[in-house]
Amino acid sequence: MSSDDVSLFKQPKAVYAVAFACVISFMGIGLVDPILPALKTQLDASESQVTLLFTSYLVVTAVAMLVTNWVSSRLGAKRTLLFGLIIIVVFAALAGSAGSISGIVAFRAGWGLGNALFIATSLAAIVSSARGGFAGAIILYEAALGLGIAAGPLVGSLLGNISWRGPFYGVSALMAIALVATFFLLPATPRPAARTALSAPLKALTHRGLLTMSLTALLYNWGFFTMLGYAPFPMNLSITNLGWVFFCWGILVAFFSVVGAPWLQRRLGTAVSLYGSLALFAVDLAVMAISPTNQTLMIGAVIAAGIFIGINNTLMTQAVMIVSPVERPVASAAYGFVRFIGGGLAPFAAGKLVEHLTVHVPFALAAVAVLVSVGVLATGHRLLADADAGLDEDGHHVVDAEDVQGEIADEFGGAPGAIDEVINVR
Repeated sequence: MSSDDVSLFKQPKAVYAVAFACVISFMGIGLVDPILPALKTQLDASESQVTLLFTSYLVVTAVAMLVTNWVSSRLGAKRTLLFGLIIIVVFAALAGSAGSISGIVAFRAGWGLGNALFIATSLAAIVSSARGGFAGAIILYEAALGLGIAAGPLVGSLLGNISWRGPFYGVSALMAIALVATFFLLPATPRPAARTALSAPLKALTHRGLLTMSLTALLYNWGFFTMLGYAPFPMNLSITNLGWVFFCWGILVAFFSVVGAPWLQRRLGTAVSLYGSLALFAVDLAVMAISPTNQTLMIGAVIAAGIFIGINNTLMTQAVMIVSPVERPVASAAYGFVRFIGGGLAPFAAGKLVEHLTVHVPFALAAVAVLVSVGVLATGHRLLADADAGLDEDGHHVVDAEDVQGEIADEFGGAPGAIDEVINVR
């Protein structure tokens, strides 16, 4: 069935239930951005303490990447999905009930574990139930990703104007609805025929292609999450205005993930597209470093960053899934682990750098990190050319390479293994 035959409005109820949960999950990436300055003021916290909301969330997510496939290969997609949703509901509510910044940080860590389990299996659940096969599932997943990323900051600002607790309680309530709907509507999914070894992701990093792409992503994510986790502070905007800024940012991330990146890849190839996008993102961060307290400059630079982030997320994840000579779920877990270690540490480091140096330093460091990522990526130039030809780092043709090209990168690197999981149980 071609993508032209796929309708978003003619799907089983189970697909809509999981897609709704995906929207809420993807909202989480920008949901707390508008309330970061408010948390600093109302809870009498330092900026570095507030940025730990990102650090605890992402570092736990990174470590969880090492075990999500181990868990899902034993429980099956539906049980893993429900387990992740339960954790999110509980820990998001606990974060909203916390009385201190340290409490919120701790509960955000639990939230990160739940999100990792959910995202790693959500596309697999949609693929197994959607009408239209792979094409239909991917369109639905992309639609959920775009809506979630764009809506997150707006919902966060709307609820944050009522109380800083609002965004946390809102996610918990919406995810509870998704949990009930998924439990009753999603059919039971069989366990994969083969179980994944706990050590498999770390062993996979011995492959040069996967390691090169992962280190590139670590440096790139340092820049990405410096911008996402720290930029709200020097902009000095209201909760509502921050919500609109990151809404516009999210629209560009979604558009260039789904439309812009594939268009560039077809015309310029993966290597040139990534070199250019990473270099321009480094320039964008350098512009932020010039005058972080200039509202007009920062608003423009933050929104423009959505273009480069959308392109980079998609093309890097697609490339790593092809060049890695290991199973895609394993490659995805290893890649997610490395990339989000950088993303998790960057916001906290930014806060500390400002406390001890100046507000210019974290953005300058982020620009340098992204620029260095171009150099690291260039050491694997041949691998990127092979990826465009559908070859892994050993020169072998990748089975179902077209399915990889059709998958869209998600925030946690879980989607690229989902197609394989469904194929293996059929």
